[in-house]
Amino acid sequence: MSGKLYLCATPIGNLEDITLRVLRTLKEVDLIAAEDTRNSIKLLNHFDIKTPMTSYHEYNKIDKAYVLISKMQEGQNIALITDAGTPGISDPGEELAAMCYEAGIEVTSLPGPAACITALTLSGLPTRRFAFEAFLPADKKERKLILEELKNETRTIILYEAPHRLIRTLEELKETLGNRRMTLCRELTKRHETAFHTTIEELILYYQTEKPLGECVLVIEGRSRQEMEEEQKASWEKITIEEHMEIYENQGHSRKEAMKMVANDRGMTKRDVYQYLINKTEE
Repeated sequence: MSGKLYLCATPIGNLEDITLRVLRTLKEVDLIAAEDTRNSIKLLNHFDIKTPMTSYHEYNKIDKAYVLISKMQEGQNIALITDAGTPGISDPGEELAAMCYEAGIEVTSLPGPAACITALTLSGLPTRRFAFEAFLPADKKERKLILEELKNETRTIILYEAPHRLIRTLEELKETLGNRRMTLCRELTKRHETAFHTTIEELILYYQTEKPLGECVLVIEGRSRQEMEEEQKASWEKITIEEHMEIYENQGHSRKEAMKMVANDRGMTKRDVYQYLINKTEE
C-alpha cells in the first residue's frame, strides 16, 4: 500500500505552540521533508526527534516532489514541514499536495500555527470575511494588477511583507487603497510580539524615523460598501438619464429593465424616469 503525506504545522515563534499530534507524527513517519533542514534541525533537536530529513523548497519543488511521491508509492509515510507555520500557505507545499492527489497519494493536514490567522484574530479588524494575498508579486505589472483588484475589496485584507520592502509596499497601498485602518503584526507568538493598531498613513510616518525589523503581517480593513455606493451614485449623476439608459440597453437589457435599473441607481421611481424620457422626447 502507498504511504501518506502529512502536512505538519510548526511553530511560528513560540515552540510551545506545536501540537502533540504533530510531535507524534514527526517521530513516527519514515521521512521529514523540510523547507530548510538547517532551520528545522533545531526544532527536531529541541523535541528529541531523530527522524531522517530531506530538503523540499521553492527551488527544487517539482523535481523533488517526484522523488517524494515515488517513496510514498513504495509505502513510506512523509511529513512536510515549513520553516514556520502551516505547509501549503505561501510555500511550495501547495504543489506537493496537488501532485500527491494526482498520483493517488493520500494527504492529511495536521492543524496548527498560521501567521495569517494569528494576525487576523489579533488585529481588532473584522474577522468574518477576509482575503489572504500572502506576499505581493515581485513583478511590477502583476503587483499593480493585484493592488488594483484589492482597491474595491470589502473583506479584511491580509498581506505578508519582508522588512526591507515594507515602506515601499505601504506607499503603494496608500496610493492605491487610500488611507485605511490597519494593524501591523511583528514577532508573532515571540517575546517581543507587537501589534500596531494604526492607519497606513501613520505607519508610513512612523517608519520615516524607525527601521523596519522582522517579518510582518499587514491586516488592512476592507473598503466600505457605503463608500462604494456613494461613489457609484456620484458617478451616475455626472451623466444624463439618456446616457445612463444607453449603458444598460447596450448591455442587452430591454428598455423596461433599463428604466428600472436607472431608477434604482439614481434613487428615483421608475415612473419618474419614464416621465423624464417622455418630456425629453417631446422637447
